[in-house]
Amino acid sequence: MSDLLLTLANSPGTSKIIKTIGLPTPTILARETTGFTAHPLKDRNTLLLSPSKGGCLRFLKKALTDAGAAPKIQWPSITSKDITSKDITSKDITSNDINSDGTASDDIRKTGEKGNLEGNENFQIVIFDGTAIQDMTQYRLLFDSFQPLISKLTRNARILVLAREPEEEQSPQQAALARGLEGFTRSLAKEIGKKGSTANLIYLSQGAETRLEMPIRFLCSHHSTFVSGQALHLSNQVNPPERITFSETLADKFALVTGSAGGIGAETAKRLAQEGAKVICLDIPAAEESLSQLAEEINGVAITLDITQQDAADKLADFIEHHSGGIDILVHNAGITRDKSLAKMPEHYWDSVIAVNLGAIFNIDECLKQRNLLNSEGRVICLSSISGIAGNFGQSNYAATKAALIGYVKAQAPVQASRGITFNAIAPGFIETNMTAAMPVLTREAGRRLNALSQGGLPHDVAEAITFLASPGAYGITGQTLRVCGLGIMGA
Repeated sequence: MSDLLLTLANSPGTSKIIKTIGLPTPTILARETTGFTAHPLKDRNTLLLSPSKGGCLRFLKKALTDAGAAPKIQWPSITSKDITSKDITSKDITSNDINSDGTASDDIRKTGEKGNLEGNENFQIVIFDGTAIQDMTQYRLLFDSFQPLISKLTRNARILVLAREPEEEQSPQQAALARGLEGFTRSLAKEIGKKGSTANLIYLSQGAETRLEMPIRFLCSHHSTFVSGQALHLSNQVNPPERITFSETLADKFALVTGSAGGIGAETAKRLAQEGAKVICLDIPAAEESLSQLAEEINGVAITLDITQQDAADKLADFIEHHSGGIDILVHNAGITRDKSLAKMPEHYWDSVIAVNLGAIFNIDECLKQRNLLNSEGRVICLSSISGIAGNFGQSNYAATKAALIGYVKAQAPVQASRGITFNAIAPGFIETNMTAAMPVLTREAGRRLNALSQGGLPHDVAEAITFLASPGAYGITGQTLRVCGLGIMGA
């Protein structure tokens, strides 16, 4: 269903009226229509901010240049009297200018002119390396780096902040400063959301710097357009895969997507296929026609199955064994809602939601494990929900299952890490689907506007995040839940 306010706010004849009467004026979000590419950040004006000591500049510069960016690098530094900034373009920097630990050499720090950014320069991507912040004095770098930048961001800009894992810091004070960057990033995301821009954060474990490339490509591109105010943790739990590519990232991979006849499931199947995966599309028998059409469209295969049946997992395993011999990607998308306040909820409402949203997932995963049908270096993604994070009136059954999946992937991650398998969850917010289109108009409008971007997301946005987590390059992310909600007000 079209968003009338979004249309009016971006039409020359009505945009001034919308502003005058005080309604939200959401920006049309930039979205990618192609798959992942080798150089997704090409021609994007990029600024890399690195503190004067420590940090991981070398890894960030490599990740950005490999992705096609030519970042301008600025080193904000603090003296006892003033704030100085040394601006140097990446073309002026060689490997000799960067120390082995990623910091800038003393010689390069003496280069450049003291002063501010050029007055007429706007940025599409800004990355702040906060991994070296060690004391309260350096916290001033956040203000002095970003305060003049806000007005220099283009529409649909991307901000990415890096921090060390608080638990790995050497003192409680340093841990607090690292954790504080998350609050800063979320607040920043809310301030820039009206321009369609996003801000996200990566917590970086020691030694995980080499795992930055795919997360940077995703979070700094338009593939992540409805992901904002989120914190991802990059860890060393899972060993690097044998092969990582950045275009057709899923070539020669086999994927299974449950609940794929429509909505988010269908978009996910299409997006995985776009990256080269062979997709097994699963849904209930009643959806056979649309499921078969989808499978034909993406050159996949279809199976109709009620996943709550006692023998469903074995039937599915037989099908996988026959068609592919195993799967590399498993997307647990199938789910139902049966809404009622708990006081008025009939037993079958509770039981059916638990059976589909949770029990079927447990059974399928256990069966695939027993029959060794989930390949090494596999990717498992469960569809959680904002309701699982924040709770929702009349959805105690649904929220229980979606919260359970957050705990499930966190618990599975260390168990499966030795085989190179990652387990993660996606928590969508308000997504424009047939279900939300059927909502009462006031409920629907509230759902759309109560996020930093002031609009609903699309099934394609969720599919993009799933495809990112399914990629070999996302091996540093496991046991986590990524919200695709435009930084919704609901939830933590």
